[in-house]
Amino acid sequence: MAKRDFYEVLGVKKSATEKEIKSAYRKLAKKYHPDTNPGDKNAEQRFKEVTEAYNILSDSEKRKLYDQFGMAAFDGSMGSDPGEQSNPFGNGGTYREYHYSSNGQNMDDIFGDLFGDMFHGGSFGGHFRRGFQDDDVFEYTKGKNVYSDITIEFEEAVFGCDKVLHFEGNAKQPLKVHIPAGIDEGQSVRLKGQGQNGGDLLLKVHINEKAGYKRVGKDIYITESIPYTTAVLGGEARFRTLYGMVVCKIPAGTQSGSKISIKNKGIVSMNDKAVHGDEYVIIQIQVPRNVTSEERRILEELRQAQEHRSNMRGGAA
Repeated sequence: MAKRDFYEVLGVKKSATEKEIKSAYRKLAKKYHPDTNPGDKNAEQRFKEVTEAYNILSDSEKRKLYDQFGMAAFDGSMGSDPGEQSNPFGNGGTYREYHYSSNGQNMDDIFGDLFGDMFHGGSFGGHFRRGFQDDDVFEYTKGKNVYSDITIEFEEAVFGCDKVLHFEGNAKQPLKVHIPAGIDEGQSVRLKGQGQNGGDLLLKVHINEKAGYKRVGKDIYITESIPYTTAVLGGEARFRTLYGMVVCKIPAGTQSGSKISIKNKGIVSMNDKAVHGDEYVIIQIQVPRNVTSEERRILEELRQAQEHRSNMRGGAA
């Protein structure tokens, strides 16, 4: 039986954004998950269907192939060995299905990041399998190169980290994976020989956001407030960085929205550990809600002086 259109399965338009696709999948996966529909074969089938659709449409390369060729890009009808499912994504690998299991976690945790805790963000599709055995269980069937996703924290991407992955069904020991410092969203880690039948395991990295920090390439952007007196007169201010607090000079007359550059306090380069990006501090001016009578008198004098200077300039013109 021909498969339904993946956009129709998720209930989104063909022009849907990545965020819209993820949101649609999250709702449907939670609705049809076998844990919430015990014994319901139709729900289990729908869960497989929406998961397969998400696995394709959430990957930009797979989505391009699907938009161009439909299921022919994945079902072997484009000339691949009928005994395998074609993987058109390079390196001679074959497209395969993932098997997923969990360990009876709370449903809110399971769906917290599209089942991210099961494989630190691992993707899965194809067969759902009950009978939970271990944390971070990842099982795959036939194929050479194996593709999956892994979700890490912001600091883990900045400084690097090690993850331990547990395999099932192929007699492999737990695999320790090193995520290099400086890795960016969407980049992949290739583990040679750790795929199926001697192929590679490729982990596409996703990074959780960190409140107050925005990453652009190797640069970091934060927003900080300084007193209006410091902005007017100049001085120093302490700012947070990924590597601790630093003291920066504030030029007199600093405007709200201006940026202070802190060299080499950004993300390390994956290619050259001696190279770092910069941190940019976007300045906001603190305006006090309450002032003392003495402060008000001084500010009134300042306002009068500014108005006088402005009138003098206008007269000279």
